[in-house]
This record gives sequence, structure tokens and C-alpha cells, in this order.
Amino acid sequence: MPKVKLTKTALKQERDSLKQFQRFLPTLQLKKQQLQLEMRTCLERIEKNREFEHATKDALRSWTALFGDSAAVGRIEQNLSVKEVVTGEQNIAGVDVPVFKEVIFEFKPFDLFADEPWLDDAVESVKKIVSIQEEREIIRRQYELIADELRVTTQRVNLFEKVKIPECKENIRAIQIYLGDMDTAAVARSKIAKKKLQETVA
Repeated sequence: MPKVKLTKTALKQERDSLKQFQRFLPTLQLKKQQLQLEMRTCLERIEKNREFEHATKDALRSWTALFGDSAAVGRIEQNLSVKEVVTGEQNIAGVDVPVFKEVIFEFKPFDLFADEPWLDDAVESVKKIVSIQEEREIIRRQYELIADELRVTTQRVNLFEKVKIPECKENIRAIQIYLGDMDTAAVARSKIAKKKLQETVA
């Protein structure tokens, strides 16, 4: 820690710094709480997304079991591919994060006469499953970005709470003690000088 100057100017600077740190600290603490809340929300959304995926997969499995053609699902996967994952952007507690919008697919149509009539519904289910998975990846990315911002914000909160504010308070105390001692010494010197002056006159 650099040695503080023991002057009235330094005292004012330390008091101004203390006020500034104390003014910004509640804002940082609030941001930290918001980020923690958003991280919990992301985890809840990931879990709901996973449950939705399982339910959709179960429905698809029930169709293939009903019609007895699991090879058809393989043909769907061969004919269906992701062209683009469309995202937007949103500001969450001061962090710009991607937001899932949709998945654009490329699809080679089936032979309407050779394939089962239920394949269209199965294709829609596969699209839904892929979209669910892509959305989950975007939510994970949101979580990572928010976690990074939380780490930085927590460091700042700790810096203010544990370093800067105590440091300013200690500097103010040291300067006040020094200036008080200087005032006392000045009064004592004044009294001594006055007494010597009186003795000289007498």
C-alpha cells in the first residue's frame, strides 16, 4: 500500500474517495444479486428444456414402436440437417447475451409413395428435438456469460468492501491523528514562545 500524505489535501481526497466507494458499493451488490438470480433462472430453464426434450423423444419412440419402423427415423436424420441457428441479443443485468429464436432446417423430401404417412409428423418431432437442444446450448452460453460477469462483479464488491473502503478509513484516521498532533504541537510551541516573550519583557 502506498504511503499516504499526511496533509489536509490528502484528507479531503481520502474522504472523497470513501464517499465514492460507499456510493458505488450498493449498486455493485445489487448487480451481484441480479446476476446470481439470472444464473438460477438459466439452470431452471435448462432443466425444463431437458424435460421437454425427453417428453418429445418419448412421443417419437412411441410412434416408431407403433408402426414398427425404427429405420425410418434414420432416414429422417439423413434427410434433415441444420442450416442455421437464428439468435437475437438481450441485455440481462448489464450483460449482452444471445437469445434463441429458431432453427432453420434443410430438408430433402421423402418419396410420398414409398414412405410411411406418419413420417411428416415424425420429421416435425425431430425438428422440435433439435430446436430444443439448440435452445439449451444458447441458454448454457447465457449462463457462462452471466457467470463471467458475476465473477468480475464479485471481485469488485470484494475490492471495495475488503480493501478500498477499509484502506480509506485507515488513511483518514492516520491523517486526522497526525494533523491533531501537529495542532497540539503548534499550540504548545505557541505557549512556549509566548512565555519566553513574557520572560524577555520582564
